[in-house]
Amino acid sequence: MSDVLLPGGRDVRGRLEEPDAKTQAVVVACPPHPQHGGSRTDRRLVAVSDALTESGIACLRFDYGPWDEGYGEREDVRNAVRWAADDDRFERIGLFGYSFGASQALLASASVDRDVAAVAALAPTATLGEGLDAVEALSALEAPLLVLYGERDTTVDWEPVVDRATDRGDDVSSLAGDHFFLGKHGAIASEVAAFFERTLPA
Repeated sequence: MSDVLLPGGRDVRGRLEEPDAKTQAVVVACPPHPQHGGSRTDRRLVAVSDALTESGIACLRFDYGPWDEGYGEREDVRNAVRWAADDDRFERIGLFGYSFGASQALLASASVDRDVAAVAALAPTATLGEGLDAVEALSALEAPLLVLYGERDTTVDWEPVVDRATDRGDDVSSLAGDHFFLGKHGAIASEVAAFFERTLPA
């Protein structure tokens, strides 16, 4: 475990969790909405991080910089990917996000100037604002994608993302629950880790 100060003009800090054995694979985990308490300590992110390290894959969880209507936050995700890719830190990089973070993972992976090998999005919403259309981002995404959603989720507009992912032939998985997935964290972590084991081997 090590603390990380990410590059860029914003104060963005994270924590890198690594497995016992050396790995060339890392997943950048994007938290939910920072104005609603979203942070790198989100229980869904922590559960996924624990499952990844048990699978031999590192995980970088970070906190966004000062609120910037989603635009600065997208750049925070891209800078996290750049940090992971530069200086030969990791060869294979994946992105995972929950809610706001899921949409940011899709937006960043479709536009960052580094290779993203796979993306997993838990409860993404279709858009975060003008120029932040997660559905449109799927048109530019070439990496394998897993979308997970709650069947009773009425908090975010996940249907357009699921429809586009289904049309693309991506992996789509439904969970019996609402937006918060109470009691489902272990199942989510197992499914996400299994996806990255396939697409992002350690």
